[in-house]
Amino acid sequence: MFFVQRFATQIKGDRAIWMVVFLLSFTGLLAVYSTAGALTWQGRTDSTTSYFINHFLHIVMALVLVYICHRIHYRRYQQLGIWMLSLSAPLLVYALAYGKSVNDASRWVELPFLPFGFQPSDMAKIALVIYVARQLTKKQDYIKSFKEAFMPIIVPVILVCGLIAPANLSTAAILFFTCLVLMFIGRVHYKYILLLILLGVVTLALLIAIGRYAPEVVRVETWVSRVNTFLHDENGGYQVEQAKIAIARGGLLGVGPGNSISRNYLPYSQNDFIFPIICEEYGLLGGLAVLGLYVLLFFRTVVLVTRSPKVFGAFLAIGLSLMITIQAMANIAVSVHLVPTTGLTLPFISKGGTSLVFSAISVGIILSVSRYIEKLDTVVKS
Repeated sequence: MFFVQRFATQIKGDRAIWMVVFLLSFTGLLAVYSTAGALTWQGRTDSTTSYFINHFLHIVMALVLVYICHRIHYRRYQQLGIWMLSLSAPLLVYALAYGKSVNDASRWVELPFLPFGFQPSDMAKIALVIYVARQLTKKQDYIKSFKEAFMPIIVPVILVCGLIAPANLSTAAILFFTCLVLMFIGRVHYKYILLLILLGVVTLALLIAIGRYAPEVVRVETWVSRVNTFLHDENGGYQVEQAKIAIARGGLLGVGPGNSISRNYLPYSQNDFIFPIICEEYGLLGGLAVLGLYVLLFFRTVVLVTRSPKVFGAFLAIGLSLMITIQAMANIAVSVHLVPTTGLTLPFISKGGTSLVFSAISVGIILSVSRYIEKLDTVVKS
């Protein structure tokens, strides 16, 4: 008890955001454990206990990362973001050429002498948001200038998103949209924002052309298949159909923890399609509660932005919060057949060490901004 109390005193930053992180992590722990039985029966894991322990350790590691990142002053991330971005580009190229193929996409880079790998796109997302926030902060005095302000931002955005898109178009689209919103908030001229959108469309068209001749590099066939299924199959394909069945079966209050039937039929129920399992076991109210937690995270970040005396802190917090929230909304939208299948995970809930780690780093940085604001408020009041 003494250790818990002492740890609580070391936690700074917005308490509501901390609560959201703990509740999402706990929900994910229950949901992932529920899917473990089906995976054991299918022979994809040794036992439910080992699967649960593995995910529990990932959650503990993620929470520790949140704590460590929130203790670092957010200004230090300006320089760190440059190094991360410089490292991300070659890693993305390496992942496309030599990365481990998962679900017909080369996304993973295996680390030497370690039993696990990671997705460079997850690191690139954080690095690019930090970079854009930094550039918008430095160039506020001449933000309307094409050469001085727009060009230094547009090149990394197109480059990074263009390198992510061949293996993971949905992640690239979310990152691209996040950067657009940041630029809009940063008062970049609307004609330059429209130009960036046009360049994004041109880049996508170029990737499609490349994919026609090199399908092993650019997943055009997968993109077309998912869009066609979304547009022409009223059930959305097998995965979405099973997801809708799970949500409908849950009703208002759900069938109870661990009583899901759809987990036996729904592919990737432990990561991409974990939201329908939550709805089946905890009902519509449980699903709305999860949705509400992501909305609360974004709302509390917006409150932080209005209180932040420093422009970089405001851009950084809103950018990272947008990225997490949009990813969560996209994942949920797939399950209810509002958008084509994306392959995105549900932050802090889905099984997956890489997703948890970089979601934790993002929230830790947001809390670092909040911690600094709290410190300033304390100084002012004293």
